[in-house]
Amino acid sequence: MDPAACWADTLALPVFAGLGVDEKARLEALARQLIADKTCTGVAGLEVDAAMATRIAAFAALPILNLGYARYKGWSEIVVYPAEFVPEREVMDDFGVVHRLRQPLSGEAWAGGPLVLSWDDVLHSGGGRGYNVVIHEFAHKLDMQNGAADGLPPLHSDLTVGVWAAAFNRAYDDFCRRVDGAEETVIDPYAAESPAEFFAVLSEYFFELPEALNGNYPAVYEQMRRFYRQDPLKRLEQLNDLSSS
Repeated sequence: MDPAACWADTLALPVFAGLGVDEKARLEALARQLIADKTCTGVAGLEVDAAMATRIAAFAALPILNLGYARYKGWSEIVVYPAEFVPEREVMDDFGVVHRLRQPLSGEAWAGGPLVLSWDDVLHSGGGRGYNVVIHEFAHKLDMQNGAADGLPPLHSDLTVGVWAAAFNRAYDDFCRRVDGAEETVIDPYAAESPAEFFAVLSEYFFELPEALNGNYPAVYEQMRRFYRQDPLKRLEQLNDLSSS
């Protein structure tokens, strides 16, 4: 598939619906910059071709559409497995006993190091259903810009930590209560794992299923709208207005 066809095929995905001509041009420029700047390495028998790299880069470029490429500086490699991968971890419990854990993962982001993705999960991203492993892991990278991932990325001057924390802490506490109570939630229960995962999962919903995020946690949606400097919900509403007129 030639580059133009690769790009057109990627932009046809629902997550990019409603982007204007200028936004699409800016998205493509950022995606090309990422492809040029990062080494995209296939492992476990996978070879990453141009179409695969284009899809990953386009998803990754969406969160920084109005932030700029500098947000992704400081690391150099994207590692892509064919499907979920199973790293081995050693974890010490409260009694000092070390346990060796093996847990399947669809993605992983290391501070200052590589970003790891499952290609099978990349293929299931972008459908406007609230799931996007690329946006999730790149959200962790944004979060890590000011230290360990904790759900508080470096904020713009027009955002305050107090307002951000109030919105996210209230929503996180409510979401954890709902998950602990076995309540069925529209948002993936994995968001209750930690504040860092809450930010990353809700970043997926912000771009992929904004009506669900805004419907459940409008204060968080507003903080994300101001942080990402985008309004996916408004894009979709305008698109629906055009299609119904």
